[in-house]
Amino acid sequence: MLTPIPAGHLGAVVTYLEMNSRPPLRPTPPSPLRLVRWASPEPAKYRLLFERVGGPWLWYSRLTFDDTRLRSEMGEVHAVVDAGGVEVGLVELAFPEPGAALIKFLGLVPELAGKGHGRWLFAMTLALAWRPGVRRVRVNTCSLDHPAALKAYLRAGFRAVGRAFETFPDPRLLGLLPRDAAPQIPLIEDGA
Repeated sequence: MLTPIPAGHLGAVVTYLEMNSRPPLRPTPPSPLRLVRWASPEPAKYRLLFERVGGPWLWYSRLTFDDTRLRSEMGEVHAVVDAGGVEVGLVELAFPEPGAALIKFLGLVPELAGKGHGRWLFAMTLALAWRPGVRRVRVNTCSLDHPAALKAYLRAGFRAVGRAFETFPDPRLLGLLPRDAAPQIPLIEDGA
């Protein structure tokens, strides 16, 4: 059954994943990148990195929040920093209940895709998430994310536990992202 998507909106299949035991320890893949924890991220700086990392996949949720809401909803934020000190990725974790970790956001700027840095970032993210007392790590991905995202989660030991269909206004039409963001997802104007 096909479900029409309203004009000016996008649709995505969201896959909910979880891991209920820590994966076996393996050597961390090499990378010149490093993680830097942002203790109290400034909203403008956070939004800039969020858009640089997520814009190609139409991440927009945090771009709609005012500063107060963004500060209240941000979890534990780590910037991925290259050898020159430039922020090139983002990891955001939350610990919503005892024994549970949630990977809220995880990604690198598009220029780093396919260079092996994702394996390093994934290993570092799991090491951060599986801290003492954590018994379950969850993450969600959707059909608009990088095509390798779901495969990477499954390969790492996550298992799919549910799916949902989500529709939302196209953030490019709302002016939250540039109109040329995510060229792999056609921009369909209202009424077209």
